[in-house]
Amino acid sequence: MRRRLGLTCLALVVLLAGCVDPVSSPNEQTRTAAPTAASTAVPSAPGTDLRAADVATGLEVPWGLVPLADGSMLVSERDSGAILRVDGSRRETLTTLTDVRPGGEGGLLGLALTPDRSRLFAYFTAADDNQIVAMSWDGTRLGEPVVVLSGIPKGTIHNGGRMAIGPDGFLYVGTGETGRRELAQDKNSLGGKILRLSLDGKPAPGNPFGTAVWSYGHRNVQGLAFDDQGRLWASEFGQNTWDELNLITAGANYGWPEVEGSGNRPGLTDPVVVWPTDDASPSGLAWWRGALWMASLRGARLWEIPQSGGKAGTPVEHLTGDFGRLRTVVPTAAGDALLVSTNNTDGRGAPRSGDDRVLRVTR
Repeated sequence: MRRRLGLTCLALVVLLAGCVDPVSSPNEQTRTAAPTAASTAVPSAPGTDLRAADVATGLEVPWGLVPLADGSMLVSERDSGAILRVDGSRRETLTTLTDVRPGGEGGLLGLALTPDRSRLFAYFTAADDNQIVAMSWDGTRLGEPVVVLSGIPKGTIHNGGRMAIGPDGFLYVGTGETGRRELAQDKNSLGGKILRLSLDGKPAPGNPFGTAVWSYGHRNVQGLAFDDQGRLWASEFGQNTWDELNLITAGANYGWPEVEGSGNRPGLTDPVVVWPTDDASPSGLAWWRGALWMASLRGARLWEIPQSGGKAGTPVEHLTGDFGRLRTVVPTAAGDALLVSTNNTDGRGAPRSGDDRVLRVTR
């Protein structure tokens, strides 16, 4: 299913005026992916619809996902603390991180593999904080986990957890403010931030504040992706009104909790695209074939955000309601498809036969 969505019409602005703080409404520079009363489905051109097929089923709350060159994948299960190697119906538990303490939105979350594929990073909720560990990887076995960063605030909500290694070779990490809104603006806290780390867990050289913090003013960063120009994008949960896609720059303040969505305030960076929370509640983010692709939990759809001339085009929704809540999206190792995981077994979704699953999505 594919629908092109127009910009917000006057009727929607009037409808929302009673429940949205005016400073949090989208400004004229921010693209709005809200459907309007006049929006109608536009038939897709032949052969352009996305096709989705199961590549793995029967997973329990999968979160992190790393594709491997042989077509298998590494998968983290949030509540069990297990890292699996999954190859269709075959799966092997490579390790179970015993320090994981699942609860609420916490547990074993994101994974990131170094470009030389020699080390795997895992982000998880421990007894007192969120931590990042590194494990050696020889293509078959994982080594013992070594903590490279601790002290990231934890909570029952908003634990962040997404990681990506950038073209500069540094590890970027999205964190949440754990429901303590003030942490997002506190540059001495690791909560509500995007972090930039050397692969040993230390603050990367050139960070704007001399700490691990790369950007701040975030509520709960759930997706990180680099485009073909090397720019960093992040998807982020809003509260009641606007979810966000942000273009990240060093030292920038993205406004939370002063602003939800666009504020057009001096010193704050507005999102590039916003969505009503019913349509998104975004999680994973990927760059593939000239567009950003964003998995949506509550929105239960895959958003395609085209890019042209360095600007975001009108978002297009796919797979709407077909597979329930979508957690993670990554390109395959060969780049010929997307891998998309569902998130229906975490207590917030409605599991279907075979859930949770990983889908291979092609165009």
